[in-house]
Amino acid sequence: MEIDGVAPPVPEKPLFEPLKAHEMSDGKVQFRKVSVPPHRYTPLKKAWMEIYSPVYEQMKVDIRMNLKARKVELKTRGDTPDISNLQKCADFVHAFMMGFDVIDAVALLRMDELYVDSFEIKDVKTLKGEHKSRAIGRLSGKGGKTKFSIENATKTRIVLADEKIHILGSFRNIKIARDALCSLILGAPPGKVNSKLRQVTARSAELF
Repeated sequence: MEIDGVAPPVPEKPLFEPLKAHEMSDGKVQFRKVSVPPHRYTPLKKAWMEIYSPVYEQMKVDIRMNLKARKVELKTRGDTPDISNLQKCADFVHAFMMGFDVIDAVALLRMDELYVDSFEIKDVKTLKGEHKSRAIGRLSGKGGKTKFSIENATKTRIVLADEKIHILGSFRNIKIARDALCSLILGAPPGKVNSKLRQVTARSAELF
């Protein structure tokens, strides 16, 4: 509100020093545990160093495999720069357990706006027997062609784990990919879904 034609001065924004990790956690060590499904145990052993290096060296978070409990255990260290690093590392390891490649899942450590969304075929439509098998076939396409085209158009990564579907990407792109996958589950032909995808992604590109 102006007084006598003069705008009131804009108050300066307060400046706060960033909190240190030990201040945000009251000086306590924070833990996270990620369960290892039986079918991901062997891939985890093969990719362990690819997972260990970015977590321990870049994010400054301790990581170990608890063989007895079959869990990957993570905890903060004295030199962990940010308490949020612990949750990022847990999300990264969890994404790998879902079936994403390390090279894709590691993006969760480097970018804040990425996350994983999961849903099941039965959440969209109740299908049984051959109908369910055909729906899964439509999602993948011949040689995975349909899945790859959705991934490339929406800049996401998709894992089809039997009846479960996991999508890694940004909020906007996950929504576009999920809508396309839901259309395929409901019976839409892949050609029609791809055509609609091109229209949606073209409109999204124009917004930016």
